[in-house]
Amino acid sequence: MNERVAVVIGAGGGLGLATAVVLADAGYTVTAVDRTEKTLEELPDVIRREVVDATDPAVARSVIDRIATESGPPEVLVNTLGAFRPGDALAVTPEELRLMLDVNLGAALWLSQAVAPYMRRRGEGAIVHVSSRPAIEPTAGMAAYSLGKAALNHLVRVLDLELRPDGIRVNAVAPQLINTARNQAELPPEALAHAVSPESVAHIIAFLVGDLAADIGGAIVPAYGA
Repeated sequence: MNERVAVVIGAGGGLGLATAVVLADAGYTVTAVDRTEKTLEELPDVIRREVVDATDPAVARSVIDRIATESGPPEVLVNTLGAFRPGDALAVTPEELRLMLDVNLGAALWLSQAVAPYMRRRGEGAIVHVSSRPAIEPTAGMAAYSLGKAALNHLVRVLDLELRPDGIRVNAVAPQLINTARNQAELPPEALAHAVSPESVAHIIAFLVGDLAADIGGAIVPAYGA
């Protein structure tokens, strides 16, 4: 078992894939988790794969337990999960709000609960969740999404206060728009003119979980692009 085990949730997306590769290149034993097997096919063979829906609280705990048994207790958790629905505040439906909270907030909480006992036993660990710019700066037309991600920011700060005495640091990175294949297919080129690359955000994440960021906790790091 490698002493430096990292788990990347949502690794089938552009940011998750880039993060898994960057952490593997940095020497971590990486397990990539996504709900769709096909999306993990681009990963190098050295990266382990788990196909589960980590937004389910019970599944989140079971997959972390399985990774700890097979690879070793995680030192790093990176959660790139996110769901987006546009819409004005007065038009938000209960179903839309529930989805934004379940995926953007709930998954982060359940995954943090699942991994924290292993990090506590190690006496160290680092967790990074992916937030967004609308969570920091209110943006019209993204009400439910902004609320879910803003709640995530607050959770990150609460978790850091509660877990820092155990040697566990919790931070977030907050992109605005990432230049992924999915966004390239859905958005016009001019909308992506100032988007940030997945690799750039992945390197920020790698810094936050690494030894050079040992004194950084409770931070929401902007990654807005040019």
